[in-house]
Amino acid sequence: MPRSSRPRQTASDKTAKPSSSGGPRPIWTGTLRLSLVSVPVILVPATQSSSHLALHQIHGPSGKRIRYDKVAPGVGSVDADDIEKAVEVGRDRYVVLSDAELDSLKIEAKRTLDLVQFVKEGEIDPIWFERPYYLLPDGGDAEEPYGVIRDALRKSGKVGIGQFVMRNRDYVAALKPCGDGMMLETLRFADEVKDASRIFEPIKRFKADPELLDLAGELISRKTADFNPDAFHDRYAEALKALVEAKAKHERFVEVEDEELPSGGAKVIDLVEALKRSVRAASGDEKASEPKAESPKPARARKAKAS
Repeated sequence: MPRSSRPRQTASDKTAKPSSSGGPRPIWTGTLRLSLVSVPVILVPATQSSSHLALHQIHGPSGKRIRYDKVAPGVGSVDADDIEKAVEVGRDRYVVLSDAELDSLKIEAKRTLDLVQFVKEGEIDPIWFERPYYLLPDGGDAEEPYGVIRDALRKSGKVGIGQFVMRNRDYVAALKPCGDGMMLETLRFADEVKDASRIFEPIKRFKADPELLDLAGELISRKTADFNPDAFHDRYAEALKALVEAKAKHERFVEVEDEELPSGGAKVIDLVEALKRSVRAASGDEKASEPKAESPKPARARKAKAS
């Protein structure tokens, strides 16, 4: 049984009305307020699910999909109407909460995002950010005050902090300019982030060797470039897609090559020498950067029989 239970969504929370401008479908509509300035706004997701292939479980002998039932030990399958929500308060001890009790806890949804504080851009550590959204003006009359707040934030170099209610949950959010619009990022609460100093406490502190530090700095400098997300691909997803397409089309053996390290493991190379070679490789001197360790030999092609 889960340790906690969130309040159920109401019908009004689940139904998002389309934007008055005919744009993206919002997940929240409300008012952005800066002191006496109020702006009707809508909130839309800034990210979308990747087109990863879903791996399903199949019963081999029958070829049937594996399904999951909600069961209780000693009882078997149970009806959804007989399931209650509870919070664990001790070993095998739970406090059962009714839907009415959970409904009574719902905080007032004022549908207003008040900017109550401003911080310097970059002051918030990335670990506090949870999920990004785009905040848009709701209607033509909202564009001017929306633009004023956007440009004021950009000119000041500040990020606005506020709190709002969405789908019966309380959120802290950071608001900042993003191109011609604004991005809202929900923030984690203090009790959701672990103390880094305690996590890293066992790591021994030491002062880096100046030569190593200079070499590492030079390597970083040579490899510095503008971030381009299109340069990175989900190699596993692409390989899985190619494998599935090959098996579905040809229904034949699929060869998968793998590499193995030579017996005895790879030769350990001095850290200073490794950094120097990395710097030479970054400058284009590929021949000078070749390691002395033996190149790994490809293993025999493995074959996976098509189902």
